[in-house]
Amino acid sequence: MNNDIPSTPPGNILVVDDTPANLRLLAGILNGKGYKVRPVPSGELALSAAQGMPPDLILLDIMMPEMNGYEVCEKIKADERTRDIPVIFISAINDVLDKVKAFAVGGVDYITKPFQMEEVLVRVETHLAMCHLQKKLKQKNDELTITLEQLQATQEQLVQSEKMAALGQLIAGIAHEINTPLGAIRSSIGNITGFLDNNLDSLPVFFKELSAERQHDFLSLMYSSRQQTYSLSTREKREFKRGVKQQLDAEGIDNADSLASILVNIGLQGNVQEFVPLLKDPDGENIIKTAYDFASIQKSARTIATATERAAKVVFALKNYARYDVHGDKLEVNITDGIETVLTLYQNQLKQGVEIVRNYQAQLPPVLCYPDELNQVWTNLIHNALQAMDNQGTLTIDAWEQDTNFAVKITDSGAGISPEILPKIFEPFFTTKPAGEGSGLGLDIVKKIIKKHQGTIDVESVPGQTAFTVSLPINLIE
Repeated sequence: MNNDIPSTPPGNILVVDDTPANLRLLAGILNGKGYKVRPVPSGELALSAAQGMPPDLILLDIMMPEMNGYEVCEKIKADERTRDIPVIFISAINDVLDKVKAFAVGGVDYITKPFQMEEVLVRVETHLAMCHLQKKLKQKNDELTITLEQLQATQEQLVQSEKMAALGQLIAGIAHEINTPLGAIRSSIGNITGFLDNNLDSLPVFFKELSAERQHDFLSLMYSSRQQTYSLSTREKREFKRGVKQQLDAEGIDNADSLASILVNIGLQGNVQEFVPLLKDPDGENIIKTAYDFASIQKSARTIATATERAAKVVFALKNYARYDVHGDKLEVNITDGIETVLTLYQNQLKQGVEIVRNYQAQLPPVLCYPDELNQVWTNLIHNALQAMDNQGTLTIDAWEQDTNFAVKITDSGAGISPEILPKIFEPFFTTKPAGEGSGLGLDIVKKIIKKHQGTIDVESVPGQTAFTVSLPINLIE
């Protein structure tokens, strides 16, 4: 007996032979070694037995009436229930072509009659051992498949958790970015409502009593107001007011200081000679104040439009960032759009003292990628850069096409990463942040996402400058 053959649990063996003496002999040999043997005398019975209770091994004669061994083996291999059962042919036929045919129809071995007991036992034990190992291997493969699926699910959960953690850090800033335009809208609506409530009844009388000259002056003031597309600083207002007041004083107009302030707020910043007749009119001051009220309504309307656009931009960015693509489909997207989404969400931190320098190559191609996951990459890299600079410094973002790749370089002007730490930054759970401020998974997740995209990430750091460069294939291949 071959001692190298691994031990195998006793097998269930189906023996098929139309000669009763051969059946008894084979059954006796195999029973004597502890195998469970089922002898059958025909091909039809063999198929029925194999399908009803699949054996671990089949010993099959070739020369049988009605259905020969080749036909039996072909039917066994064609049935999903029995196709994996090893079949050993046992036959008195010793021709090479018959042996070749036996292997062609799915046999695993061929024993020539008259057979030796030791040969039969060794081959049976060998193929049962191989079958047992194959079953164990399949079981292990199934277990590994399940484990891999669980790991992938865990990784996706980690990515999402890290993403939500970053979003949590942004919430205060995002709330501020939303509340500021909402406050401006609320204030502007109050100004418009207050003006209408107080003046709606008197406006028809006001416009009816205006002479043609005063109507022209009123419309000119409104035109000046519409031309002022930006807010003046306090210093600019003081300078313009000083110049307008000097002109009013030169014309001997009363209340020059008050009127100069109103005219500047309306939008008049230069020569006031055109409005001198209006200013000398007994009802001039009332006309100018009414013009100022209308100018304030125009300004409030512009404020509402600007604030609405700003809030919508933040909400849109938040929606794009917070969504989670459960299907994991690849999409063609503009990479810089994703970067801009992240920058919008970090606007509150950026305006504290960070200068953004964008060096985006013109006409960049769309990239086939998993955009939701790449947004996590830009979030982590930009967040780390802002922390490295304590929200004070220059953040430079370069994006360019490089052969068949798309490259993004994010550079901060922070203190830099020390040489002894640099090799460890992509290791999972490694962090230099205080306890509770970082999981140490951010850059590990970044690296895994980029690897999934068949890309690379490199880092260079010297005092005063750290740069992370991400390179991605433009067309991601499975």
